[in-house]
Amino acid sequence: MRIKQIIYWFCTVVLCLIFLYSAQMYLLNTEMTKGYFESLNYPSYFVIPLAILKLLGIAMVLWRKSKWLTEWAYAGFFFDLVLATAAHHYAGHGIFGFSFYGLVVLFPSYFLGKYLRD
Repeated sequence: MRIKQIIYWFCTVVLCLIFLYSAQMYLLNTEMTKGYFESLNYPSYFVIPLAILKLLGIAMVLWRKSKWLTEWAYAGFFFDLVLATAAHHYAGHGIFGFSFYGLVVLFPSYFLGKYLRD
């Protein structure tokens, strides 16, 4: 049981740090991020709302008082990571980046969180 808790907290902290880094990049370097979104053929008006949703998702994953909101936070993280990995791949940046590693830690965080915390 103890090893599952360690794996859960490691994966959850790494996942939250990836999204916290992403959100701060979106908020502090907005113009650069908007240009990057446009180069990947995504609309640039997504940058600020996406940063806010990432921060709210981190809060829901760590807080876990509402199972419904936690499920939506993980779902949002999943779709964000899949789309980001695909966008980076098609832009020629390769598949192995923060978004891919986020996908790797997302699943243990989600399933072990349901097992340990619900």
